[in-house]
Amino acid sequence: MNNPKLSYFEKEDILHLAISNEKEFGSVEISPNITAELNKEGELIGIEIMSASYFLRDSILDSTQAKLLQLSKEVA
Repeated sequence: MNNPKLSYFEKEDILHLAISNEKEFGSVEISPNITAELNKEGELIGIEIMSASYFLRDSILDSTQAKLLQLSKEVA
């Protein structure tokens, strides 16, 4: 794996993680707003997240809430 590169395009609200310098040959939508970029052999070379600020906010909130619920059950 080459040096990963993380880029954020603020105007479009797109987060892009490139894990290889290889040329993109195809892509697969993993879930709404998340696309896996593939090389000619079908190997993962990058990930693109659309509406990244909302995705990250929601992911962090969900993770934090789950952790807080778990902690509150342990305390009770």
